[in-house]
Amino acid sequence: MEYIRLIGIIIIILGFAFKLDTIAVVVAAALATGLASGMSINHVLTIIGKGFMDNRMVSLFFLTLPMIGVVESHGMKQAAVNGISKIKNLSAGKIFNIYLAIREITDAFGIALSGQVQFIRPLINPMAQAAASIKQPLTEKQIDLIKGRAAATDNFGNFFAQNLFIASSGVLLMASTMKSLGHNVSPANIVLYSIPVAVITFIIVGYYNIRFDKQFNSDK
Repeated sequence: MEYIRLIGIIIIILGFAFKLDTIAVVVAAALATGLASGMSINHVLTIIGKGFMDNRMVSLFFLTLPMIGVVESHGMKQAAVNGISKIKNLSAGKIFNIYLAIREITDAFGIALSGQVQFIRPLINPMAQAAASIKQPLTEKQIDLIKGRAAATDNFGNFFAQNLFIASSGVLLMASTMKSLGHNVSPANIVLYSIPVAVITFIIVGYYNIRFDKQFNSDK
C-alpha cells in the first residue's frame, strides 16, 4: 500500500499525456499525494500555500509580461529595428556580443534581467534581424538561425556568469553544501573561480558570434 503515495506521478503523466491544464494537473497531483499519505486536506493546502509563499519571488517576472505587450503594441520593436538600420557596421554578431557583455556584467551585480522575455524577443532578436538584413533580405532559415542564436547567447551569459554574484542563491547553496560535506569552501572562493569561466565563455561565444555573421555576408 506504500506505492499508493506515488499516485501523484501517475496523475502528472496522464495529465500531460492528455494535454490538460498544467497548473490544475500539478495541484491535483499534490492533493492526491498528500491525501494518500494520510494528511488532512487542511495540512495539504497549508503545505502548498507555504511552498508558494516561500518561492513567490520566482514568479515576479510574470508582472513584466503585460508591460512588454503594451510597449510592443506601441511600436517598440519597430523603433528598435529603425534605430539599428541607421547604424553602420553593426552586425547581428556584434549585437549579440554587446548583449552578452551586458548579461554577464548584470549577473555579476546580481541584477536579474529575465532575458528571454524582457530582452531577447522584443529587442535583441528584431535588432539582430534588422542588422543582418541591411545588405540583403533574410531567408526563413536565416531568421530561425538568428532567433536561435539570440536565445543561445542569453543562455550562455546567464548560465556561465550567474555565480559571479556572491549572494546569489546558487553560490550560497554550493557553499553550504560543500561545507556540510566537510570542505572549507566560502562563497568568495566560488565567485573567484567563476570569473575565469565567465571570461572564457565571453571569448568563445564572442568568437562564434563573429563567425556567425559571415553567413550573412556571403552570396545566396
